[in-house]
Amino acid sequence: MSPVREVNRVYVCNCFGVTEAQVKKHAADGACTPRQIASACKAGTDCGSCVRRIQALLGRGACPRRELVDQGEPVLSGLDEAA
Repeated sequence: MSPVREVNRVYVCNCFGVTEAQVKKHAADGACTPRQIASACKAGTDCGSCVRRIQALLGRGACPRRELVDQGEPVLSGLDEAA
């Protein structure tokens, strides 16, 4: 029996094999900046060519957890288990 292949996988970070879906998941979990995405999955920390794509995926809208960030609260708890 052959393993199930995931189709339509769009890679954002080729250096670490991070997909668009993974970046969106981390963003939904509270990552508001490329640096926070990097902390969650290393995307953007090697050659850096994906940072603009990550910025585009995050958009320019208000961060849903910006108030917590401004107060110094941790907003990325649990992301390490998802990676």
